[in-house]
Amino acid sequence: QVQLVESGGGSVQAGGSLRLSCAASGYTYSNYCMGWFRQAPGKEREGVAVVDSDGSTRYADSVKGRFTISKDYAKNTLDLQMNSLKPEDTAMYYCAASTWKRWPCGFKESDYNYWGQGTQVTVSS
Repeated sequence: QVQLVESGGGSVQAGGSLRLSCAASGYTYSNYCMGWFRQAPGKEREGVAVVDSDGSTRYADSVKGRFTISKDYAKNTLDLQMNSLKPEDTAMYYCAASTWKRWPCGFKESDYNYWGQGTQVTVSS
């Protein structure tokens, strides 16, 4: 059974940085799509960044140049480095993993069959 556990969320002022990590058990990081999604209050969940089996990445336009997704094979985590944070980045952030889709990886939620519980990110102005 795959389990995803996010960590690293918190409160930060605009312009600050946070690093989220997703620890997965029962899962092989290198084989399938993984990604980060977020949901702000009153809004639908949206894709933030994804990485496919060969390391190619894709970002939402709103975070390009500020966020970086990466796999840490030594720690067995999926990380999201978030810089230059804005109040509009405030949301619950979810880690997602697929056990069947390898490429191309996108923001279609049905491509991901495992989800973490989420970690809250709050950015104040």
